[in-house]
Amino acid sequence: MESSSVTARPPSGLPSRADALALVHEYTQSDSLRKHMLAVEAAMRAYAIRFGEDPERWGLAGLLHDFDYERYPNASHSATAEHPAEGVRILHERGYPADVLQAILGHATYTGVPRETQMAKALFAVDELTGLITATALVRPSKAVREVDARSVRKKMKDKAFARGVSRDDVISGAAELGVDLDAHIQFVIDAMREVAPALGLG
Repeated sequence: MESSSVTARPPSGLPSRADALALVHEYTQSDSLRKHMLAVEAAMRAYAIRFGEDPERWGLAGLLHDFDYERYPNASHSATAEHPAEGVRILHERGYPADVLQAILGHATYTGVPRETQMAKALFAVDELTGLITATALVRPSKAVREVDARSVRKKMKDKAFARGVSRDDVISGAAELGVDLDAHIQFVIDAMREVAPALGLG
């Protein structure tokens, strides 16, 4: 009975969030990577609402975009093997919609998949940025995202030694591709993350 309730689809025909979250937990043991996916999900849901799109659909793209990364890290940046191609194959078998799969492929520039939809552009725009915001919050004594604002994140962006793994170029080009002002974009994502701060460990 448990499994049928988890796999039951909502009226929209989308796989349920509970199903997606179970997949995240099955494939990802890293607490920080799980929290990253939750942060991206929150930002994607917020942008979906802003653009008049379906927050459930956009949320799934955010929640699942890195679910295969731990198991298939793809150090060689193959376009067709490991992350995100392997994850997309798994999601395709489970009936996830094509636009969600395209957005997930497109968030990794090395796949060569163009970001043609607002969903795909938003996923790319928020992915690296959530990592930068999280890192900025974690160096605060409170470790709270409520104490982070766009100005403090922009200041940290200029410090190349800080959060070295975050691509500043992707943050900047992502906002431009989405057609939003960079400072407003940063603050928008901060506000989205504040809504789920306890789940992110940034409360």
